[in-house]
Amino acid sequence: MIHSSEFLEIVNDAKGRIRETDVRGARQLIAEGAVLIDVREDNEFEDGHAIGAMHMGRGIIERDIVQEFPEKETKLVLYCGGGFRSALAADMLQKMGYTNVWSMDGGWKAWKDSGAPIESEMPF
Repeated sequence: MIHSSEFLEIVNDAKGRIRETDVRGARQLIAEGAVLIDVREDNEFEDGHAIGAMHMGRGIIERDIVQEFPEKETKLVLYCGGGFRSALAADMLQKMGYTNVWSMDGGWKAWKDSGAPIESEMPF
């Protein structure tokens, strides 16, 4: 996907304030108890997602995160398709007071390409 320069500018700005990890680091954080959250759209999640991932789309995560995880120290690893939307979401969660948030660089594509476990809600 080709992204506009305006979008890339806000993503790069957010990336200057957040922590990022790769798939290997994300899997280590998950093994240590972090929650994996898929911030993609509903249809993207249904087509396939990281096994065990919770779905909280980019459009609702700020609205619903506090009800789901009231403890602001909860370890959260966010991912999207390629790492841009998750960076924006991580930035917003930090602004809301969450202190242990990571964005997974490379997102769903990197997760799949690494051979990490996946699942789908759609029959094939």
